Amino acid sequence: MENPATKTLDSKYIQQHLANERTYLAWIRTALAFIGIGFLVSNLHFATPSLRFETTALFFKLIGGSSVLLGIFTIIFATVSYVQKRKNINSQTFRSPKNFIFFFSLLSILITLLFGVYFLVFF
Repeated sequence: MENPATKTLDSKYIQQHLANERTYLAWIRTALAFIGIGFLVSNLHFATPSLRFETTALFFKLIGGSSVLLGIFTIIFATVSYVQKRKNINSQTFRSPKNFIFFFSLLSILITLLFGVYFLVFF
């Protein structure tokens, strides 16, 4: 049996690790939302007979595909970030990934603009 007084390195920073896990789960929820929106846009296009034009099909595929790719990219980033932050918390060398946040925000804005054009032009 293990000595209950023995602490692991992770238990020294338990609050930070729990916050890291919550952040990871928030990123996963965000990724699933992006993927779901991509499928929704694609299905909406093909389910609406008035929107079945050759010229609009590419636009709908672009929005749907971009959303799905952004969701997959978000899952990959979240996993890599979680593992990296876990190591950095234990070694007390944590640095915020501000460059990725700006990049991710830019991608999100671009897809949001595509949605805006979608609703203005096709509805």
